Amino acid sequence: MQKRFTQNFLTNKYMAYFIAIAFFLGSMLLAISIGTVHVPILDIIQIIGANIFQYSIDHIDPMFTNIVMNIRLPRVLLAGLVGASLAIAGAAFQGLLRNPLADPYTLGVSSGASVGAVLTIFLNISLPFIGEFTLPFLSILFSFMTILLVLLFAQRIERSMKVETIILTGVIFSSFLGAFISLMIALTGNELRQIISWLLGSVSMRGWEYIKIIFPFFTIGSILLLMNVNELNAMSFGEERAQHLGVNVQRRKMLVLIAGSILTGAAVAVSGAIGFVGLVIPHLTRILWGPDHKHLLPLSLLTGSGFLILADLVARTIISPTELPIGVITSLIGAPVFAIILIGRKRKERRG
Repeated sequence: MQKRFTQNFLTNKYMAYFIAIAFFLGSMLLAISIGTVHVPILDIIQIIGANIFQYSIDHIDPMFTNIVMNIRLPRVLLAGLVGASLAIAGAAFQGLLRNPLADPYTLGVSSGASVGAVLTIFLNISLPFIGEFTLPFLSILFSFMTILLVLLFAQRIERSMKVETIILTGVIFSSFLGAFISLMIALTGNELRQIISWLLGSVSMRGWEYIKIIFPFFTIGSILLLMNVNELNAMSFGEERAQHLGVNVQRRKMLVLIAGSILTGAAVAVSGAIGFVGLVIPHLTRILWGPDHKHLLPLSLLTGSGFLILADLVARTIISPTELPIGVITSLIGAPVFAIILIGRKRKERRG
C-alpha cells in the first residue's frame, strides 16, 4: 500500500514537471511565432537550433531569422526570466512568511527598485562606463539598499526579527517610497510619460543586453532559494518548530530574504513594476501540486515564466499595432484569479 502511494506520488510529480515544462516551452514557441509577421514553429526550432549548433539553414527566409533572433527571442526570454524571478521569489516569501497572500513586493523591494529607476529618469542620470545601463544598475542598487534598511529596522525593533515585524517594516517602507515616487511624478515634466510607462512594466525593445543583466542575478537568487527548500519547509510550520528541528532560523531567514530581493530587484530593474505574478502563480501552484518547497519552487519558476511570456504576447497583440504595458495585463488577469482563489478559500474554511 505504501509502495503504491509512493509510486503515485512520484508519478504525479513527474506529471507536474511535464505539464510545467510543456507550458513554458509552448508559451515560448507561441510568443515567438505570433506577431505582425507569422513565423512557422518548425522554422523557429530550426533557426534556434542553427544558432546553437552552428549549422546552415539556407532554405529559411533571412527575415525570419532576423525577427526570431534579434526581436522576438530576446523579448520572450526576458519576459520568461522576469516571470520566473517573481514567481520563485513569491513562493519563497509565502513559505517564509507563512502567508499565501505575501509576494515579492511585501518587503518594499519593488518600491526601492522603482525609486532608483524613477530617480534616474527624473534627474537624467548617466553613470560613467555604464551609460544606457544606468537605469537597471541603480534600480538593483536601490533594491539592495531597501532590503538592508528593512532588515536593519526590523532587527532594531525586535532582535529576533519575527515575521510580523518584517512585514510591518516592509509596509512602512513601501508607503514611504511610494509617496516619494508620487512626489517625483508630480514634479516631473517631459519625462512623465517615460516614468509612467516604466512603472506600468514592459519588456519591449530590451534586447540581449538586458538578458545579460538579469541572468546572473536570476541564477544566484534561484540557486540560493533552491538550496534552502528543506529549511523553508520547516519554517512554514513556524519558527519555533523549525528551531527544534535544528534550523538556524535567523540565518536562513536572512538568506531567503536576500535571495528573494536579488530576484525581485533585478526583475523590476529590467522590466518595471509587474504585479500579481509573485502572488498568484505560487498560490495556484501550491493548490495544484502541494506545499512542498522542493517542488513548489521549481514548478512556480516554470509556470511563472510561461505565464509572463503569454501575458506579454497578449500585451503586444490584443490591440495591435499599439502595445499595452505588461503590468496592465498581469493585473487584469491576476486580480480576478486572485479574487476567485480567495472566495474558494473562504468557502472551504466555512465547510471545514
